[in-house]
Amino acid sequence: MNIRSTPATYLNILNPLRKLFSKANNGVSTQLFSYNGKGACPRCKGKGVMITEMAFMDPIVQECELCHGKRYSQEALQYTYHGKDISEVLNLSINATLEFFKDVPDIYKKVSLLHQVGLGYLNLSQSMTTLSGGEVQRVKLAMELNHTGRIYFLDEPTTGLHLQDTQQLIDLFEGLVDKGNTLILIEHNLKLISRADWLVDMGPDAGKFGGQVCFEGHPKDSLNDKNSRTGAALAAIIS
Repeated sequence: MNIRSTPATYLNILNPLRKLFSKANNGVSTQLFSYNGKGACPRCKGKGVMITEMAFMDPIVQECELCHGKRYSQEALQYTYHGKDISEVLNLSINATLEFFKDVPDIYKKVSLLHQVGLGYLNLSQSMTTLSGGEVQRVKLAMELNHTGRIYFLDEPTTGLHLQDTQQLIDLFEGLVDKGNTLILIEHNLKLISRADWLVDMGPDAGKFGGQVCFEGHPKDSLNDKNSRTGAALAAIIS
């Protein structure tokens, strides 16, 4: 994963977006709306930042002083669609992007996948290198929403999510299962655990004091199992 990777590149949203800008501006070359090609800022080469490598230290990353993080050249930014240049469009939140492209099915359908995995607060141009591990997992998961018969392994997918977004993610997981997929999750969120079809409770403690299967079965059956600390915690939310 590199600094050029964004949610838009992962879901192939840039191609239809470039075509849309080209059509709206009298057939200007689609290449002009690529920050990896002709439309790139000449100073940062489309990265939006300047990276200074340091010996024995992490590199210093600073916003490009020429494009101010927009990635694009001034020539590319002079063209607009519904009053916004391509950088402004890519910097809209996912939620705002859905409204902006509600009449453009090719883009709307792809952006809606990110909304479905609870990432409505991100923007399309945000570098994948700035996302948390859970956010990266959900961007990748968005690419899989139309598949069936697959097995997914996810590590703490609810990390950093608001309660409302967690519920949205749970609904998404259940939709994937309904389509014939299998999800294997490592998770501590009790709400998500309570909705699982099968629980494997590892413990009894962490590190070298754990590693044992304390309980295995349906989450409701763990409530009365004296060996399951998770079951004791679930008792407060499972009626």
